[in-house]
This record gives sequence, structure tokens and C-alpha cells, in this order.
Amino acid sequence: MRAFAVYAALIAMAWCALFPILWALSGSLKKESEVTTPNLLPPHPQWSNYAQVFHLMPFARMFLNTLGYAVCVTAGQVFFCSLAGYAFARLTFTGREVLFVAYLATLMVPLTVTVIPQFILMRIFGWTDTPWAMIVPGLFGSAFGTYLMRQFFRTLPIELEEAAVLDGCTPWQIYWRILLPHAKPAVMVLAVLTWVNVWNDFLWPLIMIQRKDISTVTLGLVWMQGQYISQWPVLMAASMLILLPLLVTYAIAQRAFIKGIAMSGFGGR
Repeated sequence: MRAFAVYAALIAMAWCALFPILWALSGSLKKESEVTTPNLLPPHPQWSNYAQVFHLMPFARMFLNTLGYAVCVTAGQVFFCSLAGYAFARLTFTGREVLFVAYLATLMVPLTVTVIPQFILMRIFGWTDTPWAMIVPGLFGSAFGTYLMRQFFRTLPIELEEAAVLDGCTPWQIYWRILLPHAKPAVMVLAVLTWVNVWNDFLWPLIMIQRKDISTVTLGLVWMQGQYISQWPVLMAASMLILLPLLVTYAIAQRAFIKGIAMSGFGGR
């Protein structure tokens, strides 16, 4: 009876999470007059709605823009967060714990507090309405990513590092050749979370980008909604196209992602 209750609760939560996606998928294949009907299976699927997305907005260009931003930011986050995590986990220096706690405390600062200072910096550098404004602010790591990598590095056996020191490895060589290859599960978790965050980001592109030739898919979807607010099936089709890369990413990285979450544990030693 207890197992039945647990499974029933899990199924209910899964249905609550999946139903909006199923409804959007169903709506993307309906006619305008059928959008509000309660049936999930459209009687006459309108695949032309997906073709309309490419006709009404430069979706391919926006897709490539978002892909480029996500790749650059993800690569930077993985490198700098793993490097900082290694330093906080393995290197000994004065004020290490105080500095780490202070850095971790930045997680409590709301995003809206830092938006204006970041915007002013981008304007001073002359990067507003350029790809640099989308890449540079998130390139050099984050407190959460550093914390995740630090906790994982602390779970690795100290004997690996001691053996490398005896072989004459420098701290950089220990990080790059010994510890980082063993941290692939945590790297995968950080990469997937960063990728999803950049792909779904809306506030920062809305503030920094005005040109459509460098805009992201989320920004394009909002612009499209403002111009074609009555064409809900087309908007839902665009939403499904934006969601598709995230589903593919998670399907490919699912095992490594779950393994990384389980092995990191956020507990350290």
C-alpha cells in the first residue's frame, strides 16, 4: 500500500510537469479554432505550423546565435569553475575558507541587483547590442559551479595528488592531467545546467540586444508573440522547436548527469 501511494504521488508529479509540454505539442499541431479545445490529439495535424515559424521569424539564425552563446559560456564555466574548485579544494593559501564563504555568499544576491551594474559595464566597454555582452559576463565561472566542482574534487582520493607530486607534477599538471579527467561526472552536471540556463535566458538578452541578427531564440519568441499574438499554434510550434535541443541534450547526457549528481552529493569530505 505504501509503495502504491509513493508511485501514485510520483506519477501525479510527473503528469503535472509533463502536461504543459504535451499541451504545447498538441496546440502546435492544431488549427487556430482548435487551440482551446480540450483534446490532446488534434483531428487534423497541421505540420505547416512549424514551417510558418521559419517564415515569420529568422529562427535558424537565432538558433545558431543561441547555440554559439551557449557553447562559449558553457566552455568558460566548466574551465574556470573547475579551476577555482580545484584551488579551493586542494591548494592551501591564506584566507582560503574566508574567500570561499564570501564567494559562496554571492548566491544570495538576487539577479536583479546585478543587472544594472552589469549593463553599465557593458555600455562602458561598448559591448551593448553585440555578442560580447552575451558571452563575457557568464564566461568566467559562477559561485554555484565553483562550489559543485570543489565538493567533487574533495571526494577524490588524496593519494592521486600525492602520487602526482612524487612524479614531479606541478599544481597545473595535477589539475589538468590527474583530477579533471576524474571529475567528468561533475563537469557533465555543470555543463548541462549551464547550457540549459543560457539557452533559456531571457532577461539579459532583452536588456542587451536590439538587433534581430544577433538575438536569441527566447527573445525571438517574445518578438514573435508581439507581432503575431493571434497565431497561437505557430507560437506553440516555435516553443517546441526551442525546447527540442534541451530534450536532446538531456537524453544524451542523462546517465552522466544523474551519475554526477549522485557522486557530487554536495557534501564533500
